[in-house]
Amino acid sequence: MIQVVLIVHLLLAIALVAVVLLQRSEGGALGMGGGSTMGGMMTTRGTASLLTRATAVLAACFIATSLTLAILSSSNRAPTSILDRPGAALPSPSAPAAPPSGPAVPLGR
Repeated sequence: MIQVVLIVHLLLAIALVAVVLLQRSEGGALGMGGGSTMGGMMTTRGTASLLTRATAVLAACFIATSLTLAILSSSNRAPTSILDRPGAALPSPSAPAAPPSGPAVPLGR
């Protein structure tokens, strides 16, 4: 079940990136040089295009599959806490390393 949802999730992610990259940027020029009035800007922004709706649907499905994956992954394991195992959380102290054996090499030559 998780594998199917994961594959759908990956396909949705790729489709969402593709749809976002296909959209035309409207805020890049900041309204300069267009010669449009405020009324013209409202009519272009008022109509929702197919890509905008597709982006919204894909984003909603992406969030739904994200939540589904989170729920499915947490339901497969028994809940554990590091507070239940206080000895396992801390590493055991180790002995210090022994000094290297062998002749000392002079540094000046």
